[in-house]
Formats: sequence, C-alpha cells, structure tokens
Amino acid sequence: MFIGIDRFWTNCAKTILTKSKIHMPRSIPEMIRGDFKCDDIAKCILGLKNIDIETYKTLVAKGPMTAESLGEILIRERSTAYRSLQNLMGCGLVRRETRTISSGGYFYEYIALEPSRMKDMVQANIDQWYNKMKTLVSNIDKDIMKS
Repeated sequence: MFIGIDRFWTNCAKTILTKSKIHMPRSIPEMIRGDFKCDDIAKCILGLKNIDIETYKTLVAKGPMTAESLGEILIRERSTAYRSLQNLMGCGLVRRETRTISSGGYFYEYIALEPSRMKDMVQANIDQWYNKMKTLVSNIDKDIMKS
C-alpha cells in the first residue's frame, strides 16, 4: 500500500526535530543532512506515529495478541492500542484475524508482518515518490513559467 506523495513529504518533514520542536525543512538537501534513524524513516514513509512503531515492534517481538494484551504491555489504554493497530492495518503492516471462543463468541488477534516486508513497503514508497519527482523534473524547464 502506498501513501500519497503530499503525505509522504509532510511526514518526512515532521521527523526533523530541533530542540524538541518540529522543524520544517526548507529543502531536500536539508532533509538529507538530517540525522534519520530507522524508526524515523518508517514513520516518515509510512505515515506512522511513535506509538505505532512501539506497537509494531511489540507485535514482532512477542507475536500475535489482542488489543487489550497489547495495551497492557505498552502501558496504554486498550483504546490507544486499538487506534495504533488501526493505523498499522491501514498501511498494511498488521492484519487482524478472528479467533473463536469454544464456549461461544470471538475475539480479534493482531499479527505483524515481518520486518523484511516493511522494508519492501518502504522501498516501494520511496521508488514511487522518486519516479513522480523524476517525471515532474523532466518538464520543469517548460512548466516553471506556466501560471
């Protein structure tokens, strides 16, 4: 699943911090000079928040679990864990499976994709962004003077 180019740029811009304040970069070279970590790249490219990365890492490390169990591990409300799981499902990093209770009823269990799949998703988003930028730049000499 790919996020939109505008969202891509906005999310990347938010990852550059200066003295605990969000600093909007003015250029790509400024972004390149930034001190990005793996978490920052995943948040930037996939549109995730810190809690989403925490949630994903927990699911990868501990295996499938319910939103309630996840909330307990993360020391967060179940509703917070659930919102994070929704974000992760929205970008394709987590899937939900229904489990049946033998005495009746059901519950949902959340399963994280392998980190190698996340890597593929991030790379595909970067490739898509790059191709779009390359297309725009190919006509910049003509299009820059249009109103």
